[in-house]
Amino acid sequence: MTSSNRRYGARSGPHDQALGRWGEQTAAVYLERLGWRIIDRNWRCDIGELDLVALDPGVHPTLVFVEVKARAGLGYGHPLEAITVVKQRRLRDLAWRWLREHDPKAARVRIDGIGVLWRPGGEPEIVHARGLA
Repeated sequence: MTSSNRRYGARSGPHDQALGRWGEQTAAVYLERLGWRIIDRNWRCDIGELDLVALDPGVHPTLVFVEVKARAGLGYGHPLEAITVVKQRRLRDLAWRWLREHDPKAARVRIDGIGVLWRPGGEPEIVHARGLA
């Protein structure tokens, strides 16, 4: 697993909408600025939800399932700490279900996590962990 710390500005914070949705939107904008294409958002089935499904067009184009966790502070730990081993297993199961339903013919697949930390008066901090599960 690799990670990178990035700061990304956003026009609005969680005071304008629910923190989770704000975090997902902030993560989507971050990925789009990296040149990724968002394919699906908030896909649901009976076992849970995938926050974002995106195409990383890098050297080896990869379909990426992205779990987004947002926090307004570190009182409960860093946002990425909420992606437990149990959650990672569920993400793998969700990814397989999405793949069966959509049949994207992707040669490469990966699960990433994005932690968005919002601090009042500052820009959100984004930590992107690649290859979580």
